[in-house]
Amino acid sequence: MDFIQRVHKTIIGYSMLSGNDHILIGLSGGPDSVCMAIVMDRLKTEFNLSLSAVYIDHGLRPEEIKGEIDFCKKFCDDRQIDFYTKAVDVRTYMKEKGSNLQQAARELRYRVYEETANQAGASKIALGHNADDQAETVLMRLLSGAGRKGLSGIPPVRGNIIRPLIECSRQEIEGYLANVRPLHVGTPYMVDSSNLKNDYFRNWLRNTFMEEIKKRNPRVIDDICRSARILREEDDYLEIVVTKTLMRLISRKSDSSIELFLTPLGTIEKPVLRRVLRRAIDAVKGLRGIDFVHVEDIMKLIKKGRSGDRLDLPKGIRVIKDYSLLKISTEEPARICEYELQPSSEVQIREAGIRLKAVVEEKLEQEADGKTEALFDAAAVRFPLKIRPRFEGDFFFPAGFGKRKKLQDFFVDEKVPRDERDRVPIVLSENDIIWVAGYRADDRFKVTGKTEKVLRLIISKL
Repeated sequence: MDFIQRVHKTIIGYSMLSGNDHILIGLSGGPDSVCMAIVMDRLKTEFNLSLSAVYIDHGLRPEEIKGEIDFCKKFCDDRQIDFYTKAVDVRTYMKEKGSNLQQAARELRYRVYEETANQAGASKIALGHNADDQAETVLMRLLSGAGRKGLSGIPPVRGNIIRPLIECSRQEIEGYLANVRPLHVGTPYMVDSSNLKNDYFRNWLRNTFMEEIKKRNPRVIDDICRSARILREEDDYLEIVVTKTLMRLISRKSDSSIELFLTPLGTIEKPVLRRVLRRAIDAVKGLRGIDFVHVEDIMKLIKKGRSGDRLDLPKGIRVIKDYSLLKISTEEPARICEYELQPSSEVQIREAGIRLKAVVEEKLEQEADGKTEALFDAAAVRFPLKIRPRFEGDFFFPAGFGKRKKLQDFFVDEKVPRDERDRVPIVLSENDIIWVAGYRADDRFKVTGKTEKVLRLIISKL
């Protein structure tokens, strides 16, 4: 099988092209990107492709940039490929984001690919990662303690990004280029001088470690890539399991928090639970960036923590294990303000998302459930009623309980989540609690056979 056929097999095997695609090629002038551009040009008739290319100046090697741009422009002109040049300021971006140089360059590079693809009307972005890049990436992630997902390596296809050379070795690519007659006179590709230095970990791994391993096992690249492919297939399967699992776990989700049902969550085995938590966290914009060690801590909280236990993680993230839910959030717990309520009127308690209405009835019209509605002897209360959050030392006489009870103990018995307790409206007549709104009325103010007028308090959502 010749080189073009190998790339063709990869393209078909991973459904990289669908026909009539406009491809934006990431062209640096190096052997990988030049080889990919040549292959795409040779396959453009078969797949009916339109081609564009972009060179990105990272501002890191000013003495080499002009030569690379001139080379790439001549290369594209010879093949009638639309050519773009873009520049980014990696060092400034690195300082702003607090990241390292390579990470900053990568983030900016992918941003420019997307922007240029939109500008050129390209549906796919082709990048020149090869099998050696794949093997190096897997080893780097292994040495940094990555799990199965990280060890699956660089995906051949991710969204609109395709990597046609991902199953071809660097040696095969350079061998192919050595036998291809270039359309222009001169070197078949450019050499990035920074790749020859061992300043970065990847370069050291490539130039020293990998070279020594290849001497003992010439097929090491194929072996590592095969392992990565197997792990990737298994990872894809596990992701399907995670998706199905997560669908029945989410109770509520916003841009800053997510709540998961504890009952199925606590029975999930660790390999799936770890992924479920990772996916749930990644789905919430305000929670991204939680590290692996924090996911492990959350798992311990789920498996061994008691109701009410919590974790305080970096970036203001809180994880609370309540009676039936696990809540991961950056939201500060809400605490209601203080209000007054007169009969035949209502107040909006926005912190709790409810409206509380007071109605005086000449006679009892219908019973109340004590939670969304509560009934009181109107003559026994003093207006205006006060509405406030809980205070330390609060107590009342819960209806049906028969004796005094601390509000704190009542909340525990009723399994009211800690972060919700300051949002519960406490309704008072002078200094006495008459109703823990949404939960229980006070027995001292109940309607009796001697009641002449009935006070009905009603909760409704805003």
